[in-house]
Amino acid sequence: MKKLFLLTALLLTAVFINAQSLDEIVKNYTAANKLDKVSALQTIKITGKMSMMGMDMPMEIWMKNPSKIKQVMTVNGSEIVTAYDGTSGYMINPMSGSSDPVPISEDQISSLKKSNLFSNYMAEYLKEGKLKLDGEENVNGKPAFKVQAAISGANAVMFIDKASYVLVKTTAEVSQNGQSVTIESYPSNYADNGGVFLPMKTSASFSGMDMVTEFTKVEVNIPMDDSIFTSKK
Repeated sequence: MKKLFLLTALLLTAVFINAQSLDEIVKNYTAANKLDKVSALQTIKITGKMSMMGMDMPMEIWMKNPSKIKQVMTVNGSEIVTAYDGTSGYMINPMSGSSDPVPISEDQISSLKKSNLFSNYMAEYLKEGKLKLDGEENVNGKPAFKVQAAISGANAVMFIDKASYVLVKTTAEVSQNGQSVTIESYPSNYADNGGVFLPMKTSASFSGMDMVTEFTKVEVNIPMDDSIFTSKK
C-alpha cells in the first residue's frame, strides 16, 4: 500500500511539474512574441507574396481587432478571397468558375482565425487542454521545446526555441482528398513591425513541393472599414 501511495504521489508530481513547465513556456512565448501587447492595436495589414512551383502570388492580409480577417491572394491575375467578418466566413474563387461569394465551413473558419494576430492561439490551446510538452529536439542546431497540439483537423507539433521562445518549426498532419499529408514549416527572419512581431519569411514543404511565404510590409492602426470583411459587393 505504501509503495502504491508513493508511486501515485510521484506520478502526480511529474504531471504537475510538466504542467508547470508548459504553462511557463506559453507565458514566455506570449511575451517574446508581444502577443500580450498586440491587443492594444486596432488594425493590422500585411503585404507579401507566396512562391511555389516557380510562380509568385501576391497576397494581402487584413485584420481588425478582435476577430475580423481577410486574406487576398492573386493567382494568374485572379483574386482568391477568404474572409471572416466576426460572424460568418466566405470565399471568392474565380478559378472555380464563379466570382460569387460562397460560405465556408466551420473548420475553414477556425483555420482562418488562427492566422489572426489578435488571437493568442497558443494560450487558447493551453487553456483548452490541447497542448502536451513532449521533451526537446534540436532545430537548426539549437534546442527547442517540442509541444504537441491536438487540434481539429490536424495533429500539429510546434517547436519553440529555448533561448528566444519564438516558433522555429511546425509539423502538421492534415487530410487532403482523403489522404494524410505532412506539412513541415520553418518560420524565420523575425522582426518587430510597430508592435507586431512575426516571422517575415516561412519556408514550407509538403507532398514533394516547396513553398515560401514572405512578408514585405506591415501596417499598423490604418483606417479599415468593416465593409472590407463582408461578402457584399
